[in-house]
Amino acid sequence: MPEIRQEPIVTPSQAPGGRPSSEKSTAIPVADSYGIESWGDGFFVISDEGTVRIRPDRDARREVDLLELVQGLGDRGYATPILLHFRDLLETTLRDIRSAFDTAIEEHEYRGSYLGVYPIKVNQQRSVVEDVSRVGQELGFGLEVGSKPELLAVLALTADQPDRLIVCNGFKEDRYVEFAMLAAKLGRSVVPVVENLDELDLVLEHADRIGVRPVIGLRVNLDTQGVGRWAGSSGIRAKFGLTFSETLRAIEILAERGALDRLQLLHCHMGSQMHDIRQITRGVGELARIYTELVRMGVGIRYLDVGGGLGIDYDGSQANFPFSRNYSLQEYAGTVVHRIQSICDEAGVAHPTIVTESGRAMVAQQSVLAFDVIGANSFEPHPIPTSIAAMVGPDGVEPPRPLLDLFDAWTRLENDTLLECWHDAENARAEAINTFSLGYMSLHHRAEVERIFWTLALRTRELAMEMNPVPEELGALDELLTDIYFCNLSIFQSLPDCWAIDQVFPIMPIHRLLEAPTRRATLADLTCDSDGKVDRFIDREKVRGWLPMHELRDGERYMLAAFLVGAYQETLGDLHNLFGDTHVAHVRTDKDGRWWIEEVVEGDSVKEVLGYMQYDPASLSRMIRSECEGSVRDGRLTVAESRSLMNAYESGLAGYTYLETD
Repeated sequence: MPEIRQEPIVTPSQAPGGRPSSEKSTAIPVADSYGIESWGDGFFVISDEGTVRIRPDRDARREVDLLELVQGLGDRGYATPILLHFRDLLETTLRDIRSAFDTAIEEHEYRGSYLGVYPIKVNQQRSVVEDVSRVGQELGFGLEVGSKPELLAVLALTADQPDRLIVCNGFKEDRYVEFAMLAAKLGRSVVPVVENLDELDLVLEHADRIGVRPVIGLRVNLDTQGVGRWAGSSGIRAKFGLTFSETLRAIEILAERGALDRLQLLHCHMGSQMHDIRQITRGVGELARIYTELVRMGVGIRYLDVGGGLGIDYDGSQANFPFSRNYSLQEYAGTVVHRIQSICDEAGVAHPTIVTESGRAMVAQQSVLAFDVIGANSFEPHPIPTSIAAMVGPDGVEPPRPLLDLFDAWTRLENDTLLECWHDAENARAEAINTFSLGYMSLHHRAEVERIFWTLALRTRELAMEMNPVPEELGALDELLTDIYFCNLSIFQSLPDCWAIDQVFPIMPIHRLLEAPTRRATLADLTCDSDGKVDRFIDREKVRGWLPMHELRDGERYMLAAFLVGAYQETLGDLHNLFGDTHVAHVRTDKDGRWWIEEVVEGDSVKEVLGYMQYDPASLSRMIRSECEGSVRDGRLTVAESRSLMNAYESGLAGYTYLETD
């Protein structure tokens, strides 16, 4: 880790009486500020130059400088925000999962095998699905679909891979089931998973009509409930799955139709982002018990699908915390294998092929969203009048009582009166607001109230940091006094889970990391919506309301990145304020660490997002052109000015929806 230059985390404010403060707080080392050594998992590190580097296979000899990559894309004409997909990192992640289960199977002498399945709902982008499919073919992985469109896409993408397992989940209407049966007729390894008894009837009817004997799966509804944000998606009130009585009825129906041998997969859903290994153990154990009971009844199940749930350690704490997990990948694999093995051995039944659908763990780490800061609103100390006489207004009006009380709190502000003075300042400001609203305070004095109050708040926070413990009310000043850094992105488009479900992703600067951060900030996006912000950040088993940041420098770009964003974010994004998809660059590296852009999927242009909303860009141009001609006719514009305006308008239609530099 490079040596960090120690600087204060708080910009010093003035001390009472206008004297500069000499106190400085202890700096937060960069590695601790952002936790990259923990959540980075060896893939992301800080270089000796103070930049973030990506190691696609955790090998220090093969790394990509993230700042250099973003600048290189800029040279190629691709502006930020830009989403980066690291294909080699994706391959490493998939191999890690395969290796973890292979190791667990060998260590426990498990007599079955393992098969990973990628649910394409996690990231449906063609290039990502193709990458998973390409690597997965070598590793023996399958694909999972949850809708008719997903099935049609996957069938085409795997046309040359008839043995690739395709698990069909989700609600299934007539056409969905028909397509699955037609695929089975083609010789494809398609398994429709029955979510309710009506679907079982559909599967059997289409199978008889088409003349195929498909492999069928059943999803059972476990009593074990998940944990965290998605706990409600499992348990007895889960959206999908058969109850125990419905499961028995399904077996009776299959037996009556002479199709019991076709039931070969047993599936469950324990939840998403499972952060407690104990709940995973309980869920896998319950599913394994159901499996052994069905085998005893003569059902020839081959696959035991434990669903998803393998969490991502977003904060690096490896703790029982919603944005972390209290287990390693190897422990997860060992737990699943051992639990199934021990229950099967106890019941004297064969070990099934274990199937997992850990989509989040497969693709989250391979995506990085890079964006730049375009400005900031900061709290700064102001010069404070040295006397009451200096606060007399320009019209000779004496300062009102709330302003005098606030000034008094400022002059008394010391370590031993800190909490008392802060309470007095809050009360004085509240009274000042009411006084101004009633018309008994001038704008000049109202502005003086704001200057004194915020300068006092900065000084109070500074002094409070020397206290042990810090009073709870004063500790809240950290969030009250955070800067707002405005960023060139849309939270709704690129990080929708931050807005929708309070998801926390690792976010940090990608350069200037030899300097300790001196500011604390929240992030605001380009949209006009007050929810277009990020004000929750990782902090080792808890969430903090600010991010350590560096002072902005005139004329210098300040670049940030959000990491581990490869799961769900791209397809969940919306067009709030008509900010469209960002550019997506697919990056590869060679063994010497040289990188190249294998593919760029260009982000939406203005005309494209307008088209999504049923506007016709050509018609819009005609209307503006007609208005320009009218202005030329009436003498408001020259012909040259009209042409310049039209060129600008049409260039804007063709441009990126985000801020562009000249």
